[in-house]
Amino acid sequence: MNSSTDFHVEVARVQSAIEKHLGMEEHLIFDFSNAEKNIKLNLITINPRHNQSFLFHSVVGLDKVDALQKMLIYVKSYKEQEGSYTIQWRVIGDKELHTSYFRAKNMYDALDKLYYNRDINSISVYSIVLNPVT
Repeated sequence: MNSSTDFHVEVARVQSAIEKHLGMEEHLIFDFSNAEKNIKLNLITINPRHNQSFLFHSVVGLDKVDALQKMLIYVKSYKEQEGSYTIQWRVIGDKELHTSYFRAKNMYDALDKLYYNRDINSISVYSIVLNPVT
């Protein structure tokens, strides 16, 4: 087995570990991009109920495997590190109100995750609440 195969196998293994830990095997997108001399990984979730995507978390690594390993560390500890926010929102032109939950450092970070990769005028936010620690 050559080093290229090992690299791809390791990428697949860590991606699978992240999916299994979150219990979202069919609802995650691993979006890699170049960030100067590093690799940025945006982990995106897709809500199957309303078919909207949201940013879960971003990390920067030396390569794909390093970024994935950093993401795996994050997903194993994010509930202890960040607050839980509930956001009520709707897509402009749609009548249905949606409720989504985010883990974030603060309410601005939660809103950034909601608005990730979309026009800020495409969604109306009705409320954002920091949930009590349980």
